[in-house]
Amino acid sequence: MKSRGRRIRTILLALTLFLLPAVVACGGGKTVVSDPAAKKGVLTEKSSDDRFIVQDDETVLDTKTNLMWAAKDNGTDISHTDAKTYCEQYRGGGYKDWRMPTQEELLELYDEKKFRPAPCDRRFKIHIATERIHISCVASWSSEVRGSDAAYLSFGSGRRYWGPQSSETSTRILPVRSGK
Repeated sequence: MKSRGRRIRTILLALTLFLLPAVVACGGGKTVVSDPAAKKGVLTEKSSDDRFIVQDDETVLDTKTNLMWAAKDNGTDISHTDAKTYCEQYRGGGYKDWRMPTQEELLELYDEKKFRPAPCDRRFKIHIATERIHISCVASWSSEVRGSDAAYLSFGSGRRYWGPQSSETSTRILPVRSGK
């Protein structure tokens, strides 16, 4: 437990030194920091559990996995092939190295204890570890393929499934990159 806290403090210190931020607000279990030198004024919001760091460049850093996620999925049904292209062309935060997540990476975002209605159909619940990443429907494609099928994760059940790569039913894509 002590090493996790030390790791988080080291990451936050590195971010602080790199961005040279000024604290602009603090309260409600979150700390907001901005960098006046940045074009857009990078805004960082740390969740109360210190796991997710949100920036106004539409990225969310997961300090547990060191993965940087897009702050929201593509927002509409998409085939696996189009999802791959979407990730390759995605430029969130000014980065060019976005990719499709693996099932294991998506599963790290699943949290059975947390839930909210799925925006695509409010009868369904999605379980995601943070409200800071917007998932617009129940399922998200992953990078794994097997013949004409591709894998996806259900944020409703936490289960992994395989379906036709051409399917667009309730499946979105959430780009990811290494947080380095």
